[in-house]
Amino acid sequence: MSTDFPHLDQHGHARMVDVTGKATTDRRASACARVFMQPATAKRVAAGDLPAGDVLAAARTAGVLAAKRVPELLPLCHPVLIGAVTLDFGVGEGFVEVTAQVEALDRTGVEMEALTACSAATLTIYAACKSADRTMAIGELSVLEKSGGRSGTWVREPSGAVRHLPAPSGGGEPG
Repeated sequence: MSTDFPHLDQHGHARMVDVTGKATTDRRASACARVFMQPATAKRVAAGDLPAGDVLAAARTAGVLAAKRVPELLPLCHPVLIGAVTLDFGVGEGFVEVTAQVEALDRTGVEMEALTACSAATLTIYAACKSADRTMAIGELSVLEKSGGRSGTWVREPSGAVRHLPAPSGGGEPG
């Protein structure tokens, strides 16, 4: 079986990766997603002028709560001691962009927590706005950056290309 997929055992069966031998390091990840909508709906979200009230406050809370529940939602993810979760919003002409940042001091990364935070926040925005706008769509969910551990830092460029900055030699985790 290929070692390219550590969540598969030698028989191709799904498994939780063993992280017990990994060093605890500072882990960070950021992700983003967008809810596409009519420009008038985006303006109402920005103004807090929807029957649901402050949609972005509700979305922020949903994102934080979701990041903390990842192991319950995704069966192969480890519980991680999250130190911080922040969500930021940008309202543009016809969309709301959600960006989540997650930090932890642990033995595995937090990209799934950042992605899940964005997912829950965008779903909350969708649910709050659906009565005003049936044209909405959620998309462009991606990891923007991750760092920590032996694999170094990964950054998604504006072009979509992903750049890898290896961890300094001697400063990473044991193999």
